[in-house]
Amino acid sequence: MGHIVPMRAIARKFKELYGDKVNCREISFYLASGLEELIEFENRMKNSVVKQNRRRAFGFFMTANMNLFGAKISTATSAHCLKWGAAKSAISHMNALAPDLVVSTHWSTNYFAAKCAQKPLTVLYCPDTRLYPLFEYPCDLTLVPTRFGYEEALKKRKRQYNEHNLKCVPALIDEKAFAISRDKRTVRAALGLNPDKFTVVLAEGGYGIGKSGQISRLIAKRNLPVTLVVACGKNEKLLAELSLLKCGGNCELRPIGYTDRLNEYIAAADLFCGKSGANTLSEATFAGVPQIITNYASGVEKLNGKYYVDVIKTALKIFNAKKAVDAIERFILNPKELEPYRTAAEAQRQNYGAEQSARLIYRLLCTRFSELR
Repeated sequence: MGHIVPMRAIARKFKELYGDKVNCREISFYLASGLEELIEFENRMKNSVVKQNRRRAFGFFMTANMNLFGAKISTATSAHCLKWGAAKSAISHMNALAPDLVVSTHWSTNYFAAKCAQKPLTVLYCPDTRLYPLFEYPCDLTLVPTRFGYEEALKKRKRQYNEHNLKCVPALIDEKAFAISRDKRTVRAALGLNPDKFTVVLAEGGYGIGKSGQISRLIAKRNLPVTLVVACGKNEKLLAELSLLKCGGNCELRPIGYTDRLNEYIAAADLFCGKSGANTLSEATFAGVPQIITNYASGVEKLNGKYYVDVIKTALKIFNAKKAVDAIERFILNPKELEPYRTAAEAQRQNYGAEQSARLIYRLLCTRFSELR
């Protein structure tokens, strides 16, 4: 979802602004092809992400290899070796689509677009706070959602990036987040939560793999006076386990499965806890919600976490489940301790939205098709 959500945000804003001039198509590139090898290629990429979340060492091993071999070797190896024959089919599929411009939030579609016969313009949005090798594959325009990541890339990759092909843009999140009330009591009531109770949201990404189960059991055991929303994602085992977990009268436990309303639950929260996935931390910051980061699944997520902890200071890093619950208990009893993190998050609120990205993409398109100006 960290890739899908920003992609939807760009597409919808672009259609809103330029749909009368440009045929903008949203495509599930691999699945929509109907080709077995491309569907399997995507599934193997998904399985790699699941494995990184389950085994932290594997995630860091993968990102260390990316750093060692760089963008071109890393992308070529993944594209050609993950599933035999998939690269050839992907390029053929891209040729059949015959795009003039390809916008992606994932390295792989950008890679195959660059190999396309008609050489479409390519735009790549990196959903993470800083660029890393798989997102440094050459394209016509790279979009980065943080000033820190933008300046770092310009400094470290002087031969590749300049002020024309690299742009710092507001972060892309679910457009529905802008319509959510800033009044937590209102949002909680709409979700069926206690409007007046301290609320914590635990989320470990779409696959629901992490420390949410441990933290939930500890909070339930202590019977803390809290509404605890646990987003289990696609982890049905965790959802079933927490649905049977007994709590005392103070703790209200609300485990939920895969949902498209997570941004509402986050907006309802006083505190967010989870791994440092780019999308969930971004949405929590947009909502003015402080964060406790409980895990880095890979080197990429470590960079994300360090940005929120050290640079904009909206988060704490607490990997030990018991210590995380100690912190949650402290914040429940002394909510004013969260104020510096909340203030830091509110200061970032203006750095969100898809309009600037959409306008930059259209400007790029105009460089090749002057009749659009």
